[in-house]
Amino acid sequence: MSDWLERLERKAELRAKAGLTRQLRHRSPDDDVVDLAGNDYLGLATHPDVIAAARSALDAYGLGATGSRLVRGSTSAHGALEDRLAGWLGTEAVLVYSSGYLANLGAVRALTRPRTLLVSDAHNHASLIDGCRISGAEVAVTPHADVAAVEAALAAAPGRPAVVVTESIFSVDGDLAPLADLHAAARRHGALLLVDDAHALGVIGPAGAGGAAAAGLAGEPDVVVTATLSKSLGAAGGLVAGPAALVRHLVDTGRTFIFDTAPPPAVAAGALAALEVARGSDGRRAELADRAATVVRRLRAAGLEVSTPAGGVVSVTAPGPETAVAWAADCRDRGVAVGCFRPPSTPDSRARLRLTVNVGVPRADFDRALDVIVECAP
Repeated sequence: MSDWLERLERKAELRAKAGLTRQLRHRSPDDDVVDLAGNDYLGLATHPDVIAAARSALDAYGLGATGSRLVRGSTSAHGALEDRLAGWLGTEAVLVYSSGYLANLGAVRALTRPRTLLVSDAHNHASLIDGCRISGAEVAVTPHADVAAVEAALAAAPGRPAVVVTESIFSVDGDLAPLADLHAAARRHGALLLVDDAHALGVIGPAGAGGAAAAGLAGEPDVVVTATLSKSLGAAGGLVAGPAALVRHLVDTGRTFIFDTAPPPAVAAGALAALEVARGSDGRRAELADRAATVVRRLRAAGLEVSTPAGGVVSVTAPGPETAVAWAADCRDRGVAVGCFRPPSTPDSRARLRLTVNVGVPRADFDRALDVIVECAP
C-alpha cells in the first residue's frame, strides 16, 4: 500500500478508537424510521403544494440547471424565489446559492476588506468558521453569546472595519443569540452584523421570517442575513439577504456564486411553494414550539441534561463520543433516528444527541420516540 494510503488508514484507526468514525446510511423511500434527526421542521419536504410545484418545474426545465447562475442556470423560478424571499425577510435583495455552506463562505468573504476584524461566536457553524478562515482576515473568537466579550473585541480595534458573525438559533444546542444586543454593540463601533438564520427561518419571527426579523433587525443597512432552504422549507440551497449593493457585489465578484452550478429549477420552484406555505403556518410553528417544550420536559424528568431550545433543535448531553454513537444506534435499532454530534463537530468537546422536531411526524410517533430515547439512555 502507498505511504499516503497507509497514513489515511492509520488516521481512520485512531478516529475509530476515539469514537469519531462517521457512517453513511442510505435512506429508502419506504423508510419508516421516526425522524428526529433531519431538519424538515415544518414538514414541508413532502407537502403536496411543494411537490406539485417542483414537478411542474421539472417538466418545464428538466433535471438540472445546466450551468452557473451567470451562464444558463438562472430561471424565472430562481428570480421569483429571490423576490419573495426578500419580501419575507424585509431586505432590499436576496441572492440564492446552491447551498447554505457556499452562501456563508461568500457572505463572509464579501464583507471582508483589508484590516477587517471578524468577531465570531465560539459556537458558530463550521461554514461560518471556514468562511472566516478563507477570508484571510483576523478573527477574534468570543465566548458563546457573550455580548460584553464582543464589545471588548470591537473596542480593542478602534477604527478598523469589523463584522460580528453569529448564528441566530445555534445549530448545536438550539439556543438563541442576543441579536438585538449584538447589533447595538456592533453599531456603536461602526461594525456590521452577519446573522446565519438557518435554524430560525420559518421557525420564529413574524410570519416565520427568522431570528433577525424577530429581533427587529429586518432591513437594517448594517445587517446581513444568510440562511438555508434545506431546513424549514424542506428544499435545498442557501441565500444571502441584505442591501441591494451587497447582492450586486456578490454577483460581480463572489466566487462561490459565480463558479458554482445553479440549484435545479425544480428545487427553486419547490422552495418558493414551501415559502408560501411557511408564511401562513403559525399553527405549525406553535406545534413545533409545543413539541420542543415536550422534549425538554420529558427528558429532563428522566434525569437527562437537555438544552433549552429557541426553535426546533434540542441537544441531549452524552457521557462521551462512543456512548453517544451507541445511544444513537440503539435508538435507530428501535426505529428512531436522532442526530449524533461529537468533537470536533461540537464547540466545547461535549458529545450530544441532537434532536430536531418535525411537525410532519405524527404526534403518537413523536411521543413514542421520546420513550425510546429515554429507554436507550446510557
